[in-house]
Amino acid sequence: MAIATIDGARIHYLDSGADAPAVIFSHGNLMNGEMWAPQLDQLTGYRTIAWDARLQGRTEDDGSRYTYWRSAQDLLGLLDHLGIERATLVGHSQGGFVAQRAALLAPERVSSLVLIDTTYTAWPAEAMAQMGQIRDLFTAGGPEAVAPILLPMLLGRADLHPQWEAVWRTQSRERLSGAVNVLMNVDDLSARIGEITAPALVIHGEEDQPVPLAAGRALAAALPGTQDLITIPGVGHTPSLTHPDQVNGPLAAFLARTVAVA
Repeated sequence: MAIATIDGARIHYLDSGADAPAVIFSHGNLMNGEMWAPQLDQLTGYRTIAWDARLQGRTEDDGSRYTYWRSAQDLLGLLDHLGIERATLVGHSQGGFVAQRAALLAPERVSSLVLIDTTYTAWPAEAMAQMGQIRDLFTAGGPEAVAPILLPMLLGRADLHPQWEAVWRTQSRERLSGAVNVLMNVDDLSARIGEITAPALVIHGEEDQPVPLAAGRALAAALPGTQDLITIPGVGHTPSLTHPDQVNGPLAAFLARTVAVA
């Protein structure tokens, strides 16, 4: 794990350091760059980078709220730090929010996009209410109170729950609830989504509860550069972690196409 100081935060990241086209991975809410281990271990022929966003993982920051536009600037700042001019951006859920905003801020730096179980719209009222309860439960009861409710929705595989509850236990209640608060305040990109013209791959678990499949289908339809929509039957919100074999093949094929012509 390495560190880049960007806009007052010490951003922690993993970097394969390969002399090859860059692929940078942005994680989902309440997770960290280590969620991409199944992809980093298998994806060869590329320089792979996975980083921890503010309020999450090992990144050190002042604990204040931020927007996903600022997080996108962190991502671009990390590319600057690493001397990378262009990269493929892979984002899961909140990481997809970051990738889309980075593509709007600096389209010339994005060779392609891989968006996994994410959306481009603001949350409906029902989702906002549910996230508000999770945020408040983190404040009142900490990870012990939230894990039995949230982990089954995020990670259908029970064998993965202890690992990620342990990750949450390394964070303060304020950081955990703050991260959820940032998620709740994502803005709507409906008016701008058509500006993102980079080649795109959309992957979505058919049983996703936090971000239903309809949202993934709408995202694929809204992006002018969508080359494929991969739906994974019987899989929930985090297929890259819970069912990596069904993600890695389409991801590698997409990179082989888009990086070759980037």
